[in-house]
Amino acid sequence: MIWIKRLAWFLGAVMALLLIALIGVYAVTSMRMSKRYDVAALPVPVPADSAGIARGRHIATAIGKCVVCHGEDFGGVVLDDNFVFGRLVASNLTSGKGGVGVLYDDATLARAIRHAVRHDGKPLRVMPSEAFQYLSDEDVGALVAYIRSLPPVDRELPSMRVGPMARIIALMTTFPLVPARVVDHARVPPASMPEEPTPAYGKYLADVGGCTGCHGPGLSGGRLGPGKPASNLTPAGIGTWTEVDFVRALREGKRPVGADIDSLSMPWLQAGKMTDLEIRAVWVFLKSVPPKAFGNR
Repeated sequence: MIWIKRLAWFLGAVMALLLIALIGVYAVTSMRMSKRYDVAALPVPVPADSAGIARGRHIATAIGKCVVCHGEDFGGVVLDDNFVFGRLVASNLTSGKGGVGVLYDDATLARAIRHAVRHDGKPLRVMPSEAFQYLSDEDVGALVAYIRSLPPVDRELPSMRVGPMARIIALMTTFPLVPARVVDHARVPPASMPEEPTPAYGKYLADVGGCTGCHGPGLSGGRLGPGKPASNLTPAGIGTWTEVDFVRALREGKRPVGADIDSLSMPWLQAGKMTDLEIRAVWVFLKSVPPKAFGNR
């Protein structure tokens, strides 16, 4: 029966090592989530006219796709809730019961959007500020104006809880559990961006829209999960596509061969609401990037 004792000792040692590793994971991620960021909340021009608010709505729905997480009414959504991964919650951004809108002034709300830093200086979790950091002053101001214009939504949501799997993934991958760690807080954003069908404006829209988050920093493709590749958007990947194909993909969710595009993996339902000029600008930009093999940064 010696082998049974040895097996018991071995399993016990493995369990002890796993427990120590898990304690380490919790310690590191908890420290990252509780860190305070000394980032100045700089004022931005917040329009009060209907055109500025309409621009903010367009950014929230078509470009930044904020509605995917926070809901069409910005009243917040529980995105996922299980013991292993945790409970991911997109806040109620309105001034209604359970909303966080009353905790922010215009400057701190703009900081939260671009820097993933809360009103109290602690970092937001799973907030795509690695993309929103590129918003111009004019566009982030318009987005703030739109959020301020929304009617109060009374919706009290449970608190966010980060489970062991989310913590492990955050340490081993680029999962943005604490996006404030990767945002360039010293970056000086442009005052505005000319709305022209140029590669420069297309890049701006692709950056703000979070294209690199799924398709990789070089847009050559990546993995959304097991069996879910994000396409290579460089000329090497879309070389046979035409601009008409690209427009159809965004507006109808169809590939050139007619296959459907999964709207959960690729938010074409929102991206397709971009204007003709914006879609053309993104297309012109994609055609201008260097061709790369799949997954080659």
